[in-house]
Amino acid sequence: MTIMQDDPRAGPDEDEIWAFMEAGSQFYPAEPASLSIAEQRRCYDNLCAHFHAGRPNGMQVTDMTAPAPAGDVALRQYIPARRSNEGAAIYMHGGGFILGGLDSHDDICCGIAEDAGAMVVAVDYRLAPEHIFPAAFDDCAAAVNWVFESADHLNIDPDRIVLAGDSAGGTLAAAVCLARRDLSLKMPAGQVLIYPAFGGDKSRGSYLSRRHAPGLTTADMEYYEQTYLGADAATNRSSKFYAPLLEHDFTNLPPAFLVACEWDPLRDDCFDYARCLQAAGIEAQVRHEPELVHACLRARHWSPAAKAMFDAITATISDMSR
Repeated sequence: MTIMQDDPRAGPDEDEIWAFMEAGSQFYPAEPASLSIAEQRRCYDNLCAHFHAGRPNGMQVTDMTAPAPAGDVALRQYIPARRSNEGAAIYMHGGGFILGGLDSHDDICCGIAEDAGAMVVAVDYRLAPEHIFPAAFDDCAAAVNWVFESADHLNIDPDRIVLAGDSAGGTLAAAVCLARRDLSLKMPAGQVLIYPAFGGDKSRGSYLSRRHAPGLTTADMEYYEQTYLGADAATNRSSKFYAPLLEHDFTNLPPAFLVACEWDPLRDDCFDYARCLQAAGIEAQVRHEPELVHACLRARHWSPAAKAMFDAITATISDMSR
């Protein structure tokens, strides 16, 4: 797919996505990076609570923990009233590695479970700057390993487990797939990666043409990256578990469904990663969203384009987990 590198428009044409962004802007000042981490988290949590759509009737929600070397990782299990298969999606939330948790993505996980007819297990990994790379990755890897090992207890078919996540969570899901492949562990049935960051070249492509995109800028990405990677950023940035595009061997990975939003600096990372997978013989599909921005999962009740995107995500998870 060829994408214009210098588009004269300032953003999407869809009025509803602009209305969604306007509704969300009340929770943040013009320069959110100027806030303390605690203040940023408070703003983010308030925004997430505002857009929470509620839990569907009959949704069973259970908090649990998974053991990990650095301490137990909190998980939240969602079982829809009409569960149509014995598969599951393990979900890793977004938030730039510094924001979010089980509550921030509660209604998103509810929506996925309800629409896909599958169990969802959400992972509450440690956040930076208190816990820099690879803490989040280590927690997610340990949680995924526990779910696979506990599949019988959880009433999950281990052959039907999907890894999924948005933004930072999409990065973590892809990284865990790489790690499990390297360790010859059982692979997921698929990976669903929603506007993830894969460590692409910031001197070209959408990192330039969408550097001032509404919702997420390239400068925002650089701030999140520096906060997550910490003082040893140069060394940590060279890890494929932070930047999966640094991998040289993409064989024996699970099929991937990626969502790339046009108005997002991370757009091209999706296409670049899909090409790497495809070159290694791995099935990889990119759904390109010309009217959408980063972090638009919450817009699914506002925007027709976001609703169509969410429907495609849940349909894919349903198919992969059957």
